[in-house]
Amino acid sequence: QVQLVESGGGLVQAGGSLRLSCVASGRTISTYAMGWFRQAPGKEREYAAAINRNGGNIIYADSMKGRFTISRDNAKNTVYLQMNSLKPEDTAVYYCAAQLRPTTWPPNVDGMDYWGKGTLVTVSS
Repeated sequence: QVQLVESGGGLVQAGGSLRLSCVASGRTISTYAMGWFRQAPGKEREYAAAINRNGGNIIYADSMKGRFTISRDNAKNTVYLQMNSLKPEDTAVYYCAAQLRPTTWPPNVDGMDYWGKGTLVTVSS
């Protein structure tokens, strides 16, 4: 079992930045693809960004391209999401997730094996 704990969320004004962290325990994530997903109020959870096990393959949802950066530090068992130029529509609970076995690329919400509890990001206008 892998436990994922997100942190770094909070309240920020439009145009600001936040850096989310996801620390894993229980198992190493070095062999896992990792993803960030988000769920806005009243909406379904959606894919945001993903990174493969060695960091050589990275992909973002269109709305995040150029603003968000996903990275990983396998030595620290941690995945990050740097979020810049935040917009009110980015307001959501952000979830970290791990894919144990490769299935789809990019990983989708139905293809992840472990999930964190999420961290709330609120962007004010």
